Amino acid sequence: MDTSNWDWEKGVKVISKINDCDAETEWLTEPYASPDGERVAVLAKTEEGFDVCVNGKAWGQAFDNAWYPRFSPDGRLTCVVSTDMEWTLAVDGELWPETYGYIWNTLFSEKGDVIAAAIQQDGRYGMVLNGEQVGELYETASEFTLSADGKRTATVGQVKSMDAADIFTYQQGCYSVAVDGQAWDIKVVNAWTPTFSADGSRVAAQMRSSLYDYSIIVDGKPWSKIFPMVWDPCFNPKTGSVVAPVRMAGKWGLAENEQVIWDPVYFQLWEQKYSPDGDNLYAICAPQYGRWTIVHNNNTWTILVNTMLADLTVSPDGQRAAAAAKEKDKWTIMADDALWPQWYDMVWTPVFSPDSKHIAAKVEKPGKRRTIAIDGKHYKEDFTHCWEPVFSPDSQKVLIRAVQGGKFKRIVAKVNEF
Repeated sequence: MDTSNWDWEKGVKVISKINDCDAETEWLTEPYASPDGERVAVLAKTEEGFDVCVNGKAWGQAFDNAWYPRFSPDGRLTCVVSTDMEWTLAVDGELWPETYGYIWNTLFSEKGDVIAAAIQQDGRYGMVLNGEQVGELYETASEFTLSADGKRTATVGQVKSMDAADIFTYQQGCYSVAVDGQAWDIKVVNAWTPTFSADGSRVAAQMRSSLYDYSIIVDGKPWSKIFPMVWDPCFNPKTGSVVAPVRMAGKWGLAENEQVIWDPVYFQLWEQKYSPDGDNLYAICAPQYGRWTIVHNNNTWTILVNTMLADLTVSPDGQRAAAAAKEKDKWTIMADDALWPQWYDMVWTPVFSPDSKHIAAKVEKPGKRRTIAIDGKHYKEDFTHCWEPVFSPDSQKVLIRAVQGGKFKRIVAKVNEF
């Protein structure tokens, strides 16, 4: 997401009152903010149907239904809408030309120039890319995925028919991964989480070849080794190798191209992520039963939490990692083998600054008061609602998108104000 052309002048800008709409409305939904904070949208129920209001101005449409409003990284507003029992996607008020039995799960490319979605048409399932169907449709489909550049799609599709409760056909393998709408030749009992390489040229996924055997399949070819269980694979952005957590003899380790590179010594291991240069690999692990931390290149941090660790994030330079940590009913951020001193009712995914020196996160204080915290210190004001923070390109400022006193505000604050 390119933020270089955003307004980074320090200060507060009131964009709109969230209950304002220049159409007669019966009720409004919760607000949705654009990435740059310049627009806020709400769905509006009118006497004629459903409409969308952006910065208080209605699209002027009358849909039978509307839901799932989402802004693309380039700032376009999308919304799933229906008219006369047919569904399509509206983009800044313009409808895709084709309609479907149903459409959902809007996806965006990294830049936002490509929009994809899952569709159902005449009882068959697949994907569309910028309003055009991609390849074939399948009896069932799930795990819809879009490559970072938006050029390719992947999904798990049912490629062999079976009757209800036909366990014998099911165990022979009825599913495969469809890339760009074309299924791989291999049929498996189950497949999950198709994952693209950074350049979008390759795909890996979890697979179950029998009721008891799991492995990883890459570009249609399964690993020769099987395991009692596996988790999501990912690609090394430098070498192109595939790594995945694997379970062996009751413990979890990490395999690379089917060879175990981290011994199975963990009670749990998942959410592995490479640094952009591929030299550093982090993951969430449980070195003790019910105790969680981060492992870096197979070296486990010393700090532990006893309830939950999630949303692992790696810094742009690859030298740091952070995650949302939970102890009993309170949350904080784990980073650099330490915990932030302040605990909250909730924290969201940590965000690193471009220079990797700062970490920000959306947090919730008691009384459902939300704000932004940076490096363990939260902003001076609280909000009824706010969105994840965005750092300026020079890492000196942060964008806060928030609702305060019924008004949607765009706040640019200096990092040293926290």
